[in-house]
Amino acid sequence: MKALITGASSGIGKDIAKVLSQKGYELILVSREKQKLEETAKELNTKTQIIATDLSKEENCKKIYEQVPEIDLLVNNAGFGDCGKFVDTDLDKEIKMINTNITAYHILTKLYLKEFQKKNKGQILNVASIAGFMPGPLMSTYYATKSYVVRLSEGIREELKKEKSNVKISILCPGPVATNFSNVANVKFHAREADSMQVAQYTIKQLQKNKFYIIPGIDIKLVKIFSKIVPTNILAKAAYRVQKRKIRKT
Repeated sequence: MKALITGASSGIGKDIAKVLSQKGYELILVSREKQKLEETAKELNTKTQIIATDLSKEENCKKIYEQVPEIDLLVNNAGFGDCGKFVDTDLDKEIKMINTNITAYHILTKLYLKEFQKKNKGQILNVASIAGFMPGPLMSTYYATKSYVVRLSEGIREELKKEKSNVKISILCPGPVATNFSNVANVKFHAREADSMQVAQYTIKQLQKNKFYIIPGIDIKLVKIFSKIVPTNILAKAAYRVQKRKIRKT
């Protein structure tokens, strides 16, 4: 079995790589940070290939598929966020976020899904967020990118079900996780942060059961339920208060 993991140099991506390696998967690890990928590869027990590339560039996403067209599991995990008023946040950073969090997922999902359908087997895990189910004032762009991942994956799932395909797709929707995300996004979480390895272990266990929504933690599951029944304007007000507390004072 062979898995390709983006954003594999740290956090959830790195820990998913460790869990899959323990299960005997051959791995292709993708990230911009070559040195960290090399360090991660040394910690794994199975055959590992590293690809150091910037996924915010469309052509690099296509090159990954050209380099490694045959896999059994795609883990779209690369991504980052930013915090602040929409009129104040850096446009260039946001465009790079959109390209990484949306365009890269879209390209890799489409290319590998086509290949999986030819064989009528394969699995895709798109790492979204509980943020994908609600509005996110003060992190509007990030929440919107995760909403895209959720809705895209939900649509693909229904298409596969109608075709009675053996290809499976899942989305991981965690809350705050103890990773480098908060440093890049310039936020400080006040809620309890989940352990990255525990999230990875839970994710792979649920993935092997072909679960579609993978949501670690009872508290985060409750947030998803509330997002369905609470009016959007109320969710937005609550999210604003939460995000305002997260913004780091400089």
